[in-house]
Amino acid sequence: MVETRAMKTFVTNRKEQQLATAHWDYVPGLVAFSVLKAWEQYPEKTAYYDIVKAYADHCLRGGDTVTVGESNIDDLAAGKIFFTLYKTETAKGNQADAARYKHCADFLRNKLKYKHKRIGGTLPGAGGFYHKAQYPNQMWLDGLYMGPALYAAWENSFGKPGSAETNASWTDIALQFKTINHFTYDSSKQLNYHGWAADPTDANAFWSKKTAPFKGCSPEFWGRGMGWFFAALADVLEIMPANHPDQPALKQIIQQVAAGLARHQDKASGCWYQLLQYNDQTKGQSCQQSNYLESSASSMFTYAFFKSIRLGLIDKKTYLPVAEKAYAGLLKQFIRKAPDGTVSILQSCASAGLGPARDPARTGTIDYYLCGPDVMVTQNEGKAVGPFIMASLEYERR
Repeated sequence: MVETRAMKTFVTNRKEQQLATAHWDYVPGLVAFSVLKAWEQYPEKTAYYDIVKAYADHCLRGGDTVTVGESNIDDLAAGKIFFTLYKTETAKGNQADAARYKHCADFLRNKLKYKHKRIGGTLPGAGGFYHKAQYPNQMWLDGLYMGPALYAAWENSFGKPGSAETNASWTDIALQFKTINHFTYDSSKQLNYHGWAADPTDANAFWSKKTAPFKGCSPEFWGRGMGWFFAALADVLEIMPANHPDQPALKQIIQQVAAGLARHQDKASGCWYQLLQYNDQTKGQSCQQSNYLESSASSMFTYAFFKSIRLGLIDKKTYLPVAEKAYAGLLKQFIRKAPDGTVSILQSCASAGLGPARDPARTGTIDYYLCGPDVMVTQNEGKAVGPFIMASLEYERR
């Protein structure tokens, strides 16, 4: 066994023990999930499991739930670690911790399924989960990784296969992907717009297109948004019952996403740009920042390409060269080793979003994604570290 390059880079050599005391949030949750996946692939590395368990226990603080915002889909994603923790602690005979982990997984899934705000029945996209309560009647590509993918993991772990309730849950999960894809997919560009508002007249959707085509959509194709979407599709299709009537529709969507991203892969580097439809000749107006190759999206795409190929969801002959070029590009473009042996991953977008009304700078335009006050270029950001680890694990499974 050759230890995964990513784990040597970002756990063994760096200060990742901080993960054990990180707060409940999708970013440390993403890193924790990737570390847990590394332990599953290399089970002799027990320190990886131990640090994720320590993170979970720190967040639970001796209880069996965590604090999440009202209809905040981002707050759910870190719960993906509980399924493996529950299974592992059950096998060890540690019923007390196993019960706490299951209770929290139940809490997060039930909060999403039964209490999370949804687009109303009089609007297009009825039944879609709000991205957050402060974004009424909006769906963002990011949210599919945060909520429906957790929902699917719960059904896979605790649902009753073939039952009417479980089948209905899988239909609900599929609805989220089908809805956002229907409203955000641009067939001419073969990409999905970052966000969509079912009610573009709402003040919180000031960034949205007011007329057809693509009414309600944000203006641009953001790399990491597509990364969340692609990764969510791969993760859900891995565990979705093959005989569910919506499985072919999701498989068609992931094939569509793969084709579009292969088209927009930078031919020289093998990576992808922050704004997918442009190269580095595009610049922001207010800061003159050029569009740049971005590490978190490139890592997410690499992960999802390799995983989708492994699962037979996309054509290996067509897409393995794309994935292999992408992984080589990650190492060359973004990974840097310092003289002291520490390794960094460079050039990731710190954050990006759309609105709400009280934050008028978040316009979803080219200028925003390149010059926005919260959209800085950073390094060693968890949203790049976690996907790079997962991309490395999939690379090593091929």
